[in-house]
Amino acid sequence: MGITITPSGQACGASITGVDLSQPLADEQIAEIRAAWLEHKVLSFPHQSMTDDDLERFTLSFGAFGDDPFIAPIEGRKNIIAVERRADEKAPLFAENWHTDWSFQKAPPAGTCLYGIKIPSKGGDTLFANQQKAWHDMPAYQQEKYRDLVAIHSAKSAYSPEGMYGKEDQTSDRSMNIRPSEDARKLQTHPLVHKHPETGVEGFYSCLGYIVGLVDKTEEEAFTLLKELSDWQGKEEFVYTHKWQPQMLVMWDNRALLHRATGGHEGEDRLLHRTTIAAY
Repeated sequence: MGITITPSGQACGASITGVDLSQPLADEQIAEIRAAWLEHKVLSFPHQSMTDDDLERFTLSFGAFGDDPFIAPIEGRKNIIAVERRADEKAPLFAENWHTDWSFQKAPPAGTCLYGIKIPSKGGDTLFANQQKAWHDMPAYQQEKYRDLVAIHSAKSAYSPEGMYGKEDQTSDRSMNIRPSEDARKLQTHPLVHKHPETGVEGFYSCLGYIVGLVDKTEEEAFTLLKELSDWQGKEEFVYTHKWQPQMLVMWDNRALLHRATGGHEGEDRLLHRTTIAAY
């Protein structure tokens, strides 16, 4: 029995069965999964009993490990971080705003892999917004406002000492091992609309959050354009709502999507292990 791909029926996303990720993948399986990943942008693999070794091996099937700044890896690993929230935790929810992972880097990760270890019985959905569809469906007169803009990215609002996860947050009861740094103030530019490096399909890249300005635009002009765009990027018709199960692996394409966490699982522990796939 080979791999079965079942589309979500939403703006993106598909489920993959017929493969055991606790075992090394054959070249043909890797090629089939990559093709499905590029088409559907988010892939979920239910009922996978995986160790951290398995998670790392799967990740390396699709590229080198990405560089994960500002969050400490789990003990004994260099490339796995824990996305964790205790049942009694009161700290603000982690990653609840639309973003694409580490867009403030010169070469942001192509993809992210997330494996569910402790999954609450309710809540905790991850939302994905298809940014190729968001671009394609935007009226031409609006596209012209954004097509040639270059965005300025920074992690300062999140991971600088004064950021959302900075010194004040460090005194909270947050379970995740976040390490704010002055390095978060660095700036990096990327085109706001880019062509996917593998498929050539155009789409928006990132949004408010890690984007702190636009080249050759005043602060006021940039904020107006980015706020208007943010409202468009997260529209319901572009969104896939992913519902987690224990022992489920999800991989997504940071070059084509935004994503954000949701809550609603108070009173239950939540733990997932995450890797990133480097750009290539």
